[in-house]
Amino acid sequence: MLLLLPRGPATNGKEAFSYMPNELNDPNQQPKVKFITISLLMGLILASIDQTIVSTAMPTIIKQLDGLSLYSWVFTIYMLASTTTIPVYGKLADLFGRRNVYLIGLSLFLIGSVLCGFAGSMTQLIVFRGIQGLGAGALMPIAFTIVGDLYPPESRGKFMGLFSAVFSISSILGPVLGGMISEHLGWGWIFFINLPIGIPAIYLMAAAWKESKRYARRSIDWAGVVTFSISIVSLLLALVLSGDSSTIIALFSLSALFLALFIWIEAKAKEPMLPLHLFKIRVIAFGNIAGFFMSAGMFGAIAFIPLFAQDVMGVSPTYAGYILIPLMLSVVITTTIGGRLMSKVSYRVILVPSMALMAIGLGLLGGMTVDTTAMQLVLYMIITGLGMGALYPVVGTAAQSAVEPGIRGVATSSSQFFRSIGGTIGVSVLGSLLTQRMVTGGSETDSRVVLSHNLNSIFLVELGFVIIALIACFLMGDARLVPKASKVKQGD
Repeated sequence: MLLLLPRGPATNGKEAFSYMPNELNDPNQQPKVKFITISLLMGLILASIDQTIVSTAMPTIIKQLDGLSLYSWVFTIYMLASTTTIPVYGKLADLFGRRNVYLIGLSLFLIGSVLCGFAGSMTQLIVFRGIQGLGAGALMPIAFTIVGDLYPPESRGKFMGLFSAVFSISSILGPVLGGMISEHLGWGWIFFINLPIGIPAIYLMAAAWKESKRYARRSIDWAGVVTFSISIVSLLLALVLSGDSSTIIALFSLSALFLALFIWIEAKAKEPMLPLHLFKIRVIAFGNIAGFFMSAGMFGAIAFIPLFAQDVMGVSPTYAGYILIPLMLSVVITTTIGGRLMSKVSYRVILVPSMALMAIGLGLLGGMTVDTTAMQLVLYMIITGLGMGALYPVVGTAAQSAVEPGIRGVATSSSQFFRSIGGTIGVSVLGSLLTQRMVTGGSETDSRVVLSHNLNSIFLVELGFVIIALIACFLMGDARLVPKASKVKQGD
């Protein structure tokens, strides 16, 4: 079992506590660890598929629910809810245990899924997607945190790579499943399909893991939760809304105000939601910067490559829907390799070449023209994808391995949060930039040429994001995933 026990003397008037994994030390517990891992993988499949499965079903949903004007909110509300709650769940997992928080998040996700499937209007669907997003915020960060608890450092990288690969593959399958299910079974089943995966995941986790714990006085930093949530929701709304500039400026100002208030509260809180001292740890601070800017570049590429393929190269909509598969399969390859290399070399040795390769790929994408062939695009995507894959498992593992187990949840979730919000902000900023360039475009009469030039600029901005990520990876230092035995020898 995982025990939460005192670890060392009290510091600053507070006792320090730590999860102490011992499942792997007892051969009789091996089957339970496998069941827990399977449950986590099933939850991860749900979280990744639901990020993409709705996209191809939306035309059918709009026709039946008559809600074209609310189209974007089906995605926006899910994004707002899941992104905002990621750090909150991380802190709750450190306070109340990983198992309970994971089960609550997964149950909330499934309740939201059932409600979405029965939605009778776009307004209902948007509200229920918000409930689904509130649960989804727990699935990825808590899953990666539990991996850090269950497995020793020498095995942790391999499993983090496995989890990231499963996430990538599931993301590829989402749009395909969404189109097939909505066409043959009805759009409600894109949500009901979560039940035969999620219910067994809940059962396996609840039955296999009886989490023993002993806690001191616990307190939740409600002021931090509220100010953080208002700041992030205001920021994301400012990025996704269009129209009245005064409203957008007001939202940005509100976000900045509450962010400053949040930082002030966290500096004084007894149990801060997001301990500021984490950002004094080099590998976490620069890892979060790298994750933020790499995600901005990655999700920008995912958003705009299909647009280039369809509207510049002239491929069919069906072909454009599958155009990202080479990119994502390349991500899976280096995700797996990166996870296995972590026990052998430093994080920087893996990340610097990866970001350099991604930069090369984006540079090639930024040089495409109307004469670029489909084979050239596939080659450029493969190069870009091979660079993307390693960062996610590496920076997540680096964050959780740099802290005591008692704050592993919040460290892991902060890494996930910066990656998530980086992708959100990146796509929003790049989308606004493209719209602005198209409106103020030159005198070219060929719309394909105009769009090609403007998308070139977008890919080059993404290149700039990745160069910043590359510099951050270099500044992470020589930290590495060291087996426990080696740590003891080194006096760590």
